[in-house]
Amino acid sequence: MSLPVHLVPTLAGVAVGDVVTVDGDEAHHAVAVRRLRVGEQVVLTDGAGRAARGAVGSTGKRVFTLEVETVTAQDPATPEVVVVQAIPKGDRGELAVEVLTEIGVARVVPWAAARSVAVWKGERAAKSLARWRATAREAAKQARRAWFPEVAEPASTDDVAALLRDADLAVVLHEAATTSFAAVSVPSSGRIVVVVGPEGGLTDDEVAAFVAAGAASVRLGAEVLRTSTAGVAAVAAILSRTSRWG
Repeated sequence: MSLPVHLVPTLAGVAVGDVVTVDGDEAHHAVAVRRLRVGEQVVLTDGAGRAARGAVGSTGKRVFTLEVETVTAQDPATPEVVVVQAIPKGDRGELAVEVLTEIGVARVVPWAAARSVAVWKGERAAKSLARWRATAREAAKQARRAWFPEVAEPASTDDVAALLRDADLAVVLHEAATTSFAAVSVPSSGRIVVVVGPEGGLTDDEVAAFVAAGAASVRLGAEVLRTSTAGVAAVAAILSRTSRWG
C-alpha cells in the first residue's frame, strides 16, 4: 500500500534524524480527516523535487511532527511538457488539470480562446484559477509526484504564441489538420508545448498565429476528443516516445 503524501513549504536542508513540523490546513486534513496516528509512516514533499519519509512523532488539532528516516531528491523530468488548455465550461477544466497532473505535465496554462464559452474575469477568474491550482496540488499528491506542476496565470493568444516560439517542439491539436501526430519528431530533452483548443474549436486566425510562431498543426486521429481529454491523450503519445516512458 502506498504511503500518504503531505505537502510542506520546503524540505531544503532537512536531513535524516531531523524532526519536521507540519501545520495549518495540511495538518488538519491529515489529523482530523485521515485520522493520522503516532507511529504511522508518511511521506512529506515540497513539490520541488525533495521528499522525506518517516514516522509520525506527535499529533495535535492542526499540527503533526515527522521524525525523518530517509530523504530523497529528484531532478525535473525531461523533456518538460507544457499544456496550453483552452478554458472550458463547468468542471471540465479541473478534470483536464487533474489528468494532466497525473500524467506528469510540468505546467498548465489556462488560455482564453476566442471560442471558449467560459469567461474568466474579476472574482470569477481568481476563484477558477484557485480551483485549478488546488486540483493540481491534490492530484500531484495522489500521483506521488516529486515535482508539482505549475498552473500559470491565464494567457491571451499573443501570450501563447510567445510561449510557442521558445519551445523545442510545439504542436496545436486541430481536427482539420492534414499532418498526423505520428509524423512529429519528439525531442529527447528541452520543452514541449501542446495547445488544446476549446469545445467550439480553434479559429483560423488562432491556428495561423500559432503556426507562424513555429507550432505544427496536427491531428491525433479520426476521432474528435473533448477538450478535457485531448491534452492527456496527446501527452501520453508524446511521452511514449521519450525516455520518460522508456
